[in-house]
Amino acid sequence: QLQNKILILTICAAGIGGTFQYGYNLSIINAPASYIQMFMNTTWLERMGAPLESSVILLLWSFTVSAYPLGGLAGAVAAGPMAIMLGRKMSLLLNNVFVIIAAALAGFSRMAKSFEMIMLSRFFTGVNAGVSMNIQPMYLAESAPKKLRGAVALTSASFTALGLVLGQVVGLRELLGGEESWPFLLASNVVPALIQLTALPWFPESPRYLLIDRGDKESCISALQKLRGTSDLSAELAEMMEEQAAVKGQRAKNPWELFQNPALRWQLVSIVVLSSAMQLCGNDSMYSYAAYVFEEAGIPQDKIPYVVIGTGSCELITSVTCNMIIDYAGRRPLLLGGYIFMAGWAVIFMVALSQQTQISWMPYLSMACIFAYILSFGIGPAGVTGVLPTEVFDQMSRPAAYMICGSLLWFNLFLVGTAFPFIVKSLAHFCYIPFLVVCVCTALYVWFFLPETKGKSFLEISEEFRKWNFKTKTRAGFYKGPEEIKTTTL
Repeated sequence: QLQNKILILTICAAGIGGTFQYGYNLSIINAPASYIQMFMNTTWLERMGAPLESSVILLLWSFTVSAYPLGGLAGAVAAGPMAIMLGRKMSLLLNNVFVIIAAALAGFSRMAKSFEMIMLSRFFTGVNAGVSMNIQPMYLAESAPKKLRGAVALTSASFTALGLVLGQVVGLRELLGGEESWPFLLASNVVPALIQLTALPWFPESPRYLLIDRGDKESCISALQKLRGTSDLSAELAEMMEEQAAVKGQRAKNPWELFQNPALRWQLVSIVVLSSAMQLCGNDSMYSYAAYVFEEAGIPQDKIPYVVIGTGSCELITSVTCNMIIDYAGRRPLLLGGYIFMAGWAVIFMVALSQQTQISWMPYLSMACIFAYILSFGIGPAGVTGVLPTEVFDQMSRPAAYMICGSLLWFNLFLVGTAFPFIVKSLAHFCYIPFLVVCVCTALYVWFFLPETKGKSFLEISEEFRKWNFKTKTRAGFYKGPEEIKTTTL
């Protein structure tokens, strides 16, 4: 059917220059790490006549790595105003400018003998990823029919995983990960940007944005016809008109207004808990330190890059599987199952690491745990977390909700990336205890407080949360103290 083709092509056009870039840029920096550090040293030697100390090189390298999440944080904050003022589609298109600047900086850094250009390049790729991580799921979920909303918004996670795998593959020594070709590897993110700039203009803007934000009913119907074909649009249009009436006279909210609004309390707590848990559950640490863990597990040094590709492929396979089942299984079971399994694997992983020198087959068990952990993350938390802000907030609160989500996601990525080496140093084999606690607490939160959103309209979901928010309010006389405490601890 033509309309399904249009929807699929819209997803691909948004994804290739969107969350694909997040995954791709996260993984391409790992392969040339040693070459870039050597480049920093030789550049400094040429400039100053003296080499850098190893501790200073490490510090410069950590600045280079952390420039990415800092850029992401800036992008997440910019994404809200961009989505409101420019629209979802135009924001995604304009976002490619950051990648093009970043690719030029990284590509010419060796020629210009400037490692500062690499740091700046990583900051701009971060900005690009920060914007797309927020706007792409919003654009896709608003463009999808209700019965496919979960699966369509979840493609953002599939594109992230695809980017991770392709970044690992392109970063192999045989391709662009060699000593001569690393500037081309860092500049290769310009290709997806150019593909998106060519493809996305042909597809429609989010119909919900056109009707509710812009009040342009004709464009909304035209966009819906492109996306849905000739099928009857009256029910979907009526639902949108209902939502438009519900937010009539309101303007798009700022992030701090969400915190002040008692009608949004539980929605906000839910996305804060889940967005934080997505990074604090230790999945990205599995990637960052997979090579280290595999080395400890006794894998030969030259085989490690190929095993690491297996970890990325795991997440890709599960996020595609999750895509197929989310609108049947629901959001709650996938989140719950994901975090419970991750908690289980974390325990086995720590036991396996601690017994590694005593029992000969333990290294293989710890390797299996890495794969199982990433599979468990991919099946639920990886994708569902990005879908929820679209579903639990109305049109006027959604961009601000994504700003909060995105800021937390990037801040926590920075936090875990900085803290994990120290956690490993102090806790050694038991380095996953903090992540285990996060997984258990998140699973308990989902079990007790998160309603199912599968197959419901945005207004029905708002109604369900309203019951929660005002149930708490009626008991305010008794529960005010503990409620305050509970909110701050979360």
